Amino acid sequence: MAIWLTENSKIIVQGMTGGEGTKHTRRMLASGAKVVGGVNARKAGTTHEGLPVFGTVKEAMEATGADVSVVFVPPKFTKDAVKEAIDAEIPLCVVITEGVPVHDSTEFWAYAVEKGNKTRIIGPNCPGIASPGASNAGIIPADITTAGRIGLVSKSGTLTYQLMYELRDFGFSTAVGIGGDPVIGTTHIDALQAFQEDPDTDAIVMIGEIGGDAEERAAAYIEQHVSKPVVAYVAGFTAPEGKTMGHAGAIVSGSAGTAQAKKEALEKVGVRVGKTPSETARLMREIMQAR
Repeated sequence: MAIWLTENSKIIVQGMTGGEGTKHTRRMLASGAKVVGGVNARKAGTTHEGLPVFGTVKEAMEATGADVSVVFVPPKFTKDAVKEAIDAEIPLCVVITEGVPVHDSTEFWAYAVEKGNKTRIIGPNCPGIASPGASNAGIIPADITTAGRIGLVSKSGTLTYQLMYELRDFGFSTAVGIGGDPVIGTTHIDALQAFQEDPDTDAIVMIGEIGGDAEERAAAYIEQHVSKPVVAYVAGFTAPEGKTMGHAGAIVSGSAGTAQAKKEALEKVGVRVGKTPSETARLMREIMQAR
């Protein structure tokens, strides 16, 4: 009951020996995720949190069979870390780091495409991906929801947690936090496609925010390709126009990129849009109760 991350996923942590890497490695292990090692070239051959530390992603994969990497490295080293994961052809690379220069994100995204898209990148500046009851790669709290049949894709970390908690009695197949930067590896559309194709996902929650046109493009995709019910929330209804709000991607220019414009685009294709996170949860609750 999951997309991209399952109970069989084997996770390595790039930057595991750092403060954030250590803290969240412990949390992932406590949640039952199969974390099998870490990567730090300076500490290769040692152990950390009871796990082996390798010099490169390739070495870690060869030794452990890892198929997921979670990146907890400082912004200035993130580009090289992700490119290393791409060179090793790890199937999934989850980039938690915030503050990554957009130019760097653009470069490693283009590098993944150049190398044949063998590595799916989630992030940067994201909470990661969680398949409740199966695995957890990133910083999403493991105990706020249960396994179920709702799929969730979100630009916002905290709103991801809120919707997971409010719909905990129904539960989730997978929750994907894609991040709010202008350039990200996995988009709303990628997740919508995966949830549409997943037989264990019955309905989808999509969380967007002001700025850019990702939600409008997602609406066009939903109209053509998604038959499962979709409920959405767009953060930023009260944001003043022309002002950058929080996430690097959230800047509104004129009427383009406003919450209202996104809401209208989504509703036009049959997506029910909540005005608040709690109303969004209520709309999804109605759908699940009617099944």
